[in-house]
Amino acid sequence: MKLSEILNNVKTLGTFGDESREISEIVFDSRQAAEGALYVAMKGTVSDGHQFINSAIENGAKAVVCEDLPEEQAEGITFIKVENSAKALAKMAANFYGNPSENLVLVGITGTNGKTSTTTLLFETFKNLGFKPALISTVEVRIGDEAFPSTHTTPDVLTLNQILRKAVDAGCEYAFMEVSSHGIHQNRTDGLKFKVAGFTNITHDHLDYHKTFDEYIKVKKRFFDELPADAVAITNLDDRNGTVMLQNTRAKKSGYALKTLADYHGKISEADFNGMLLNFNGKEFWTALTGKFNAYNLLLVYAVACELGFNADEILQAISKLPRVKGRFETLKSESGIFFIVDYAHTPDALENILDSINQIRTNNERLITVFGCGGDRDSAKRPQMGKIATRKSTLAIITSDNPRKEDPKQIIEDIAAGIEPQHFAKFTVIPDRMEAIKAAIKFAEPKDIVLVAGKGHENYQEINGVKHHFDDKEVIEDLLKKMSK
Repeated sequence: MKLSEILNNVKTLGTFGDESREISEIVFDSRQAAEGALYVAMKGTVSDGHQFINSAIENGAKAVVCEDLPEEQAEGITFIKVENSAKALAKMAANFYGNPSENLVLVGITGTNGKTSTTTLLFETFKNLGFKPALISTVEVRIGDEAFPSTHTTPDVLTLNQILRKAVDAGCEYAFMEVSSHGIHQNRTDGLKFKVAGFTNITHDHLDYHKTFDEYIKVKKRFFDELPADAVAITNLDDRNGTVMLQNTRAKKSGYALKTLADYHGKISEADFNGMLLNFNGKEFWTALTGKFNAYNLLLVYAVACELGFNADEILQAISKLPRVKGRFETLKSESGIFFIVDYAHTPDALENILDSINQIRTNNERLITVFGCGGDRDSAKRPQMGKIATRKSTLAIITSDNPRKEDPKQIIEDIAAGIEPQHFAKFTVIPDRMEAIKAAIKFAEPKDIVLVAGKGHENYQEINGVKHHFDDKEVIEDLLKKMSK
């Protein structure tokens, strides 16, 4: 593509060199530059891409987009000065791949908890409605029946546009994607045209990155602020920051809730470990999913589909066929009658939600044993909160490791234990080895008891000292049950 076409609608502060030259690819890593590439120099948190301009040129780059022009500009190279390289890259990536987000209905879901579940449930619902949709989530990227592994909650802008281009070329009419606060902050969603934006909730998380809760809220809000007037913004009115998201949006405003009046109102009529009887806007249906958080996720799915013009009965029929999302309230039962739940809950709010959901279903004749930990090299302020919640709402809490990464697991566990109230000191134990912790939970449990293994969900690895080791909570439970029954 010609450089001038790639720069269409990009705010530039000056172009130095030939704009009519052909560009083979766009890169923001100098090592990936090849003959005819356009290199975008970005200022990151770890390194500054401007330091690698010469390296990119040596590798074949013929054009450079940068915020600061080099003192000496290499001959035969086109330099484009911009105010913000990340914002420029977003628009250039969209142009390079033919603005694919404008050729399908793009739905973005943001919030602290529920993004993966809701986008996956939307993807499956639209498959049930007879479409070939696309999914961009933490767990995987799907284009119809084709699946690709996922590396980030929100991929970089080049990868995003590449995926959306593939989806359009494959005949997809709808695409559902998770929109993370990191992705919004790093301008990865700029240049994309969203038809619908959904907000799940906002709670304490990622403060290692955003520093303050106020900044975290503002970043999430920016996603809604930047929506076009012909889009729809749907918010959770039961969340205290739900209406904040809609304050400055130009999009059509809509809300969903279980507790308050809303355009889309839901109610849990019955619930057990096999599913729920739900009522959405006066219409009742059964789902295999369970837990209040899943009622919220399904209500958002319903709201999105209604806003896109689908018939309510048709949507509920498609929703009622949905399977459970991997690693989200995934259940299994031992031969002796112990009930196991594997869930991704890794924030205070998510852990409280799942424990509340279990406690609403159980009769209190069964004990609730919770195995959990907190990730290393991440927001440490949430650790004591999770210790407090787990011991308050469980019969027994086993504190263990959960991706310690490069941090000392013992320090993480001490941080968690610091939040436990004195009256609950007898209700927890510490077993740093996650395998041994799960084994201990199985040994402690009696028939009809419930064991929640939280924090990893769909993840199939344990990261220790920067090395990923295979570890799947559900697999581990199944293997231990087999060995212990022999």
